[in-house]
Amino acid sequence: MTVPGCEGWVRPLGATGLRVTAVTIGGAPLGSMPENFGHEVAYDEAVALVRYILDSPVRAIDTANGYSGGESERRIGAGIAAYGGLPEDFVITTKVDAKDRDYSGARVRASVGESKERLGLEMLPMVFLHDPEYHDFTEMTKSGGAVDTLNSMRDEGEIGHVGLAGGPVHEMSRYLDLGGFEVLLVHNRWTLVDRSAADLIAQAEGAGIAIVNAAIYGGGLLADPRGGSKTYAYQPAPRATLKVVAEMDRVCTKHGTDLATAALQASVSDSRISTTVVGLSSPKRLDSLLASLHTDLPDTLFEELGNLMPASEHWLDFRRD
Repeated sequence: MTVPGCEGWVRPLGATGLRVTAVTIGGAPLGSMPENFGHEVAYDEAVALVRYILDSPVRAIDTANGYSGGESERRIGAGIAAYGGLPEDFVITTKVDAKDRDYSGARVRASVGESKERLGLEMLPMVFLHDPEYHDFTEMTKSGGAVDTLNSMRDEGEIGHVGLAGGPVHEMSRYLDLGGFEVLLVHNRWTLVDRSAADLIAQAEGAGIAIVNAAIYGGGLLADPRGGSKTYAYQPAPRATLKVVAEMDRVCTKHGTDLATAALQASVSDSRISTTVVGLSSPKRLDSLLASLHTDLPDTLFEELGNLMPASEHWLDFRRD
């Protein structure tokens, strides 16, 4: 079991030389995204939460240029400033984003500049190419394009390291084939009910690329299975998945725990995953998250949950070859 302060809590982020904790706080809710998370987060609350995180055992926050039009980065930057600066052992990762469909090399440079200003950081240690699947692969990968420019910025010392963060695994695999990426962030596709990223994770591992796992609750379904949500990854969940989630919830209750704890520990305990990103919007939620890591879960629980995994045809990126 991985718990704060014990062996395995702080881990290398692949070959980057960066070290992160087994859990990273996801910055999307800090910017207030009620359309995704169901509630507003006030500016002062977010800034106070950043300060709380900086005082916690967690030593990493992940955000993006585009989260709430930059508001996530602004609030994180304000929290860092209010704290008196970023602790030396703390890592902030962010992502470059398109603007008005512009994902050119020039836009990548502008995105990095905006992130530095909002966060108040002269150096961004890790910058991900974010959601490239929504743009033309040929344009993104041409000379002087987004991928080329991000790699050039690393070579120029403008940023520390380069990662890839996206969704559909077959498209992400094309990007990994290009080389140059040091870290892969997957979301919604390596959870208790979806294993779409299995081959992609194997590809990354084989290439020496660190793996970051995000959205382990599928947007909330696995965090609160009795809350009435019928969506997974912000889209209608297959009926088969909803049925499995209900059964998994019953199994967890039988073992004296909850599905959210099991989902978190399943990711954190995976030796291939450097860090698991969990978004949250309150100190209480952070306290609960850390407490759940101390819950002793039997191996038999994960065996039972594994046996309930929905068939691959119900996963996000199922493709019938």
